[in-house]
Amino acid sequence: MNTSIHYRSVPERISASGSKAARGNTCASAGLTLIELLVVIAIIALLAGLLLPALSQAKSRALTTACLSNLKQQQVAWTLYADDNRDALAPNDSFSSVSQPGSTNLPFPGESGATWCPGIAPLDTTTSNIEQGLLFPYNRSAAIYRCPADASTVTGAALPRTRSYCMSISLYCDDATGSFRKMAEIFNPSPSGLFVLIDTHELDIWDSTFGIFSGDSAYASYWLDLPANRHEQGANLSFGDGHSEHWSWKAPKRFVTRWEMTYDAADLADLQRLQTCVKLGLD
Repeated sequence: MNTSIHYRSVPERISASGSKAARGNTCASAGLTLIELLVVIAIIALLAGLLLPALSQAKSRALTTACLSNLKQQQVAWTLYADDNRDALAPNDSFSSVSQPGSTNLPFPGESGATWCPGIAPLDTTTSNIEQGLLFPYNRSAAIYRCPADASTVTGAALPRTRSYCMSISLYCDDATGSFRKMAEIFNPSPSGLFVLIDTHELDIWDSTFGIFSGDSAYASYWLDLPANRHEQGANLSFGDGHSEHWSWKAPKRFVTRWEMTYDAADLADLQRLQTCVKLGLD
């Protein structure tokens, strides 16, 4: 009896051992060879190369949309201010000056009275200046004064800047003779063609006034201030009728000095396009 039991158990053990060996061979055959692994890695790299630019463009478009929303909200505040002040536009008198074309010096202070937004963008470490601006009570969000694509920091500090936008010198600026003072005065260009706020180049932005010579000026081929280039070689603007737009530039906006001459025909064409959206006679 014991011998018979022992005899039958031997095949069972052999069968079990053989089954394990078979499973081991199956696992070995399911693995990847080195060549197959390299092919898989190459396919993944190819897909990543195709998808990353699309993801980057999607992110860029999202930042542009958020920036346009910021400008739209500020534009509403600008309109509400005029409604509350008998059609008078918000003063735009926080400006500085440079002495001559191609100046490498920092701008020197001009006016510092009540204005839509006081302060110096590269130096402000808090939003206190923004909060003192005449438009702030109409939308008490300091975040809408900064472009989400603006990666610049405060000079000498690892802090994001609080402001990326400037207001056109065409609007209630004591430094611009004949600038519009009331909403009803805005004509040629019309409100829909007059830019109010603009996304400003991070290396050029200083005060909150965007200086630009009109097309009939002796300096019509010079950038006084430089628009941003961070939105896929473009900038965002708001207009007097309340809408905002994204503009693409024909030439990259490269800051070298303040009050700088356009560097080629494409750059001049960009400036001339913007000059159609300011009041004539600004000099």
